[in-house]
Amino acid sequence: LSLLVFSMATPTRWCATIYSNAVAAMLWQPVKSLSPCCIVPSPTSVPISHLSHYKLPLCSFRTSGLSARASRGWSSLVLGGSRLLVPRDFCDFHLLKHCCEVGPVGVEVSRNGLRKRLISSQRGSRVKARAQLRESNVGSAISLTPISKVSQRPVEYNSLFPCPQQNFLPRIEHLLFLEDGNVLDLVSEALALPRLYVAELIQFGAMYYALVCPPPPEDSLTPEQMSLYKKASSVYQNKKRSSLKGKTIREAQKTFRITNIHEGIEAGTYVRVHVHPKRFPRCYGVDWLSRVISETESYVVLDKPAGVPVGGTVDNFEECCATFTARSLGLDSPLIVTHQLDNCTEGCVVLAKTKEFASQFHRLLREKKVQKYYLALAAASVPEGRICHFMRPGKRHPRIVSTELQIGWASCQLEILECQKVLWPTAIAEAKYGLCHSGWVPTEFAFECKVQILTGRTHQIRAQFAALGAPLLGDTMYIPATISWMSNPEVYPFSSEKVAMEIDNHLVEDWVSRHGMEPECAIGLQSSQISWDNGACTFKAQKPWWSS
Repeated sequence: LSLLVFSMATPTRWCATIYSNAVAAMLWQPVKSLSPCCIVPSPTSVPISHLSHYKLPLCSFRTSGLSARASRGWSSLVLGGSRLLVPRDFCDFHLLKHCCEVGPVGVEVSRNGLRKRLISSQRGSRVKARAQLRESNVGSAISLTPISKVSQRPVEYNSLFPCPQQNFLPRIEHLLFLEDGNVLDLVSEALALPRLYVAELIQFGAMYYALVCPPPPEDSLTPEQMSLYKKASSVYQNKKRSSLKGKTIREAQKTFRITNIHEGIEAGTYVRVHVHPKRFPRCYGVDWLSRVISETESYVVLDKPAGVPVGGTVDNFEECCATFTARSLGLDSPLIVTHQLDNCTEGCVVLAKTKEFASQFHRLLREKKVQKYYLALAAASVPEGRICHFMRPGKRHPRIVSTELQIGWASCQLEILECQKVLWPTAIAEAKYGLCHSGWVPTEFAFECKVQILTGRTHQIRAQFAALGAPLLGDTMYIPATISWMSNPEVYPFSSEKVAMEIDNHLVEDWVSRHGMEPECAIGLQSSQISWDNGACTFKAQKPWWSS
């Protein structure tokens, strides 16, 4: 007789232990003593199609004589050819390990097309190698976090909510796990963090995994850490691991985001944890419905507030326009990002409801059939007409531009349609939107410019206006460099005289270092209008923050 035993371990947690036919009789007596408990014989088969309406299968287990497929809310267990439908919480990764005590059972987890062994076979060489690692007192995981990267940490962690007004210093932990199990439990134990906090990190998308640990940067680890890493790598990069079959080491080192607290990971898995995800408190103070300019069956046009990203960041895909707008509209899933605006920029942004529209809008962008107009509030006057610069390649911030053509640099063109004098924003408005002058002395007037970008580059308007000596108000990244250049033109490495000679890389790095940090909230920039289909679809944002 195949038996499935449910026992109440605590008032809020159910546990399930699966016993094989061979030992059911031996375990009968101890099992009867559990209180409260119920012993359920395997029922007749329940069609797996009953699970189809739950969607999103999480994982599957396969053994000789036992298999289970977990789906949202429920699991289907198969014992001896019979199938039983039970709540998913009964299928606990740790409790499945009890199968090993009964017999040499191997359990495999299938996730994202990769088959992983949750409980691996006990081969002598690997057991011996693991034992040597255990003697090093490293617990269930090896920390590969560089000592130089460890920041001062809060006294205790409770929850990511409520959202703090100030971000903590970054803390990124790199872990190489030596045990199989549930990611929530293993990370909580390895970093001494509450399970609730780890679960919220997973909800925020602040945790990643790779089947094989990537090599750490040179000189980033202590000799002891490096020694442990080499020992663990020699054990867990073994090609006999079923999850590594058919994959190169580089493919196995590719990282994927962990999105579910019920994920199972195997020994040898690398996990990166962003313990302090960057937070965006402005999300919680915005009336999102009032920011929706237009909604159709296929897209939403949003007047994006400053201080909030359009889509998720590397460590936080929860606090963004796509997620909060979808919730305010009662949609089941986040909207799809079709194009970007800087966090500190406000104004029109198009979010897709369907993949078909997202693909269509991307094609319009590639064909330059989308017109974008901006309002820029500059600290000094700029000439009207077309402005052309060349931008240094790469994704590094700040973006460096030059009026002189450089090999491999991208063309940046915009047209300033109007430039009119306006009053400098009031102190109340500056305080409300977190404006920082970064050393630029406020005057009585600023200059509001209507701009059409002709080439879409990251930070294009910000970098080009700064190169004209008219940085945007509140742009803490480009204002310091502009002040430095205006007071000492020799620090600018791309003048015509210097470009005629070979560019000194030391001067370039010095110029980069003169820039500041990314603004925390708003700057003087708004995406005021967006249109496509020859103007048939035209949308305008509300008044910019400095005019309201």
